[in-house]
Amino acid sequence: MTKQPQELALLAESGRLLASVFELLDRTPLAGLSTLEVNDMVEHFIVHDLQARPASKGQYGYGFVLNSSLNEVVCHGVPSQADVLRDGDIVNFDITLEKNGYIADSSKTYLVGEVNPAARKLVQTTYEAMWLGIRAVRPGAQLGDIGWAIGRHAKKNGYSVVHEYCGHGIGRQMHEEPQVVHFGKPGTGLTLREGMVFTIEPMLNRGRRSVRTEADGWTVVTRDGSLSAQFEHTVAVTASGVSVLTLRAGEPGAAMRSAA
Repeated sequence: MTKQPQELALLAESGRLLASVFELLDRTPLAGLSTLEVNDMVEHFIVHDLQARPASKGQYGYGFVLNSSLNEVVCHGVPSQADVLRDGDIVNFDITLEKNGYIADSSKTYLVGEVNPAARKLVQTTYEAMWLGIRAVRPGAQLGDIGWAIGRHAKKNGYSVVHEYCGHGIGRQMHEEPQVVHFGKPGTGLTLREGMVFTIEPMLNRGRRSVRTEADGWTVVTRDGSLSAQFEHTVAVTASGVSVLTLRAGEPGAAMRSAA
């Protein structure tokens, strides 16, 4: 689970490139686009502009470069020409990228046009919860500290945390140890050490935490039809704390990249 300095440098490069994919999406008016059009735009950018590989395509038999999780979809939504983004939607794009044999993983929930205050609050709280989890990362901390920070913030704001899906170690493989759950007790679980690299990717629901998988075998939705939001970054444990490898320009935690 511990990466060497040369591996961390390669992971940081993959993370930097993946951040630029989200910066492209940040500049793109999403309303009126289908999720398949977004998928195809991202694939072209990764392959032709970044000279990298979209790591999700072909993984576990999946046919696309991203997951597009719209409104009540919790995760693993499949891009479709029929799913056109409309004013008031929220949509999570979960994207992976491999460069020089190392993979980075990140996601962001976007607000499409004018979004109602309740949906906007859910998205903002989920983003805050991810950052509270990230800020719990340092050598000597434990995985339970991350989950506790996320779960406490969600509960305080009246949201539930999805338990079935979690963060994960990452490197040459997309999914490595450890598993990083987004709930728990402080002072429990695996002790973090310098060189570990993993994702933190909480999914918060407006309603109950129960989910179900649709007939396509991929798309996971809330059982009660409530909205769900997710954010994700790939992080590395450093001697002084944490480095966010997939950090995007302008994020509140931008200064954290220098902690490597």
